[in-house]
Amino acid sequence: MSVITDWTPAKAEAFTRETIGFEHSLHERAMFDDEGLISLLDRYPREHLGVFTMGHDPVDWKTWRAGSAGDLSGEQLLGAAMDGRIWLNLRHTNDFLPEYAELEREIFAEAEAQTGVRTFKRDLGILISSANAQVFYHLDTPLVALWQLRGHKTAWVYPVESPHVTPEQIERVMLKETPEQIDFRRDMDAAAQVFELTPGKMVTWRQNAPHRIENGPMLNVSLSTEFMTMAAAMRANVIFANGVLRKAGIQPRIQSVPHPAALAKVGLARVAKAAGLVKPFESKLSPSFDLRDGIPT
Repeated sequence: MSVITDWTPAKAEAFTRETIGFEHSLHERAMFDDEGLISLLDRYPREHLGVFTMGHDPVDWKTWRAGSAGDLSGEQLLGAAMDGRIWLNLRHTNDFLPEYAELEREIFAEAEAQTGVRTFKRDLGILISSANAQVFYHLDTPLVALWQLRGHKTAWVYPVESPHVTPEQIERVMLKETPEQIDFRRDMDAAAQVFELTPGKMVTWRQNAPHRIENGPMLNVSLSTEFMTMAAAMRANVIFANGVLRKAGIQPRIQSVPHPAALAKVGLARVAKAAGLVKPFESKLSPSFDLRDGIPT
């Protein structure tokens, strides 16, 4: 059975270029039931597990806090997600567990066969999150697809343009000078594309599109795939180079390959990275709570 069940020529053409929703069949797989999730949590490297909690106001992203799971079992961690207000992020499961590596290959082999777009730097992660939890307004460097497996969440996806995001904001994220979260106002919602994600729904959006997520009143389980294409990697390098140039007092623009200026900026970005000309901030939050001491609610 196909992973995505509603491919059309139009959707294949729009893939990676536009924000678009799909239907999928992954939610029917036993690996995502309670037993499968407990096994995943027991086997996933604990040092890579992201544990987070957050406030209720979607504007106040600074309430996003990291925590620790200690030696809690997979069953206890799933119970904490069911009972509290936490977000468990298991990134790169495809690098650690063979069945998730096979799932990653299956997903992208189908996507490449349908679209002809080659992908690389692929990250397949699992998100297990509590009722009414949220992810604040932010943007990502790679392309992203969000697959809903259990529960219901709402995704708002915003234009890649001012006032929703400025070139300078994207550059600072690309240079890792700031967190991925950027300032948000409620009136920005008027321009958002809104997706109600239930089991069997997936959405993928334009590269660097700001977005935010709110869970419904139940446990949520989602799969996140991040990946690059040649076009996406070129864009990321052009924006990185623009950030370097802006620091030098130049006001750059984003060009698309094969524009000569874009190709020159790709070279500049590689030189700047190799030379260490940009000093990233410390992006990893220090744990401020321990699930063994109680579950944030």
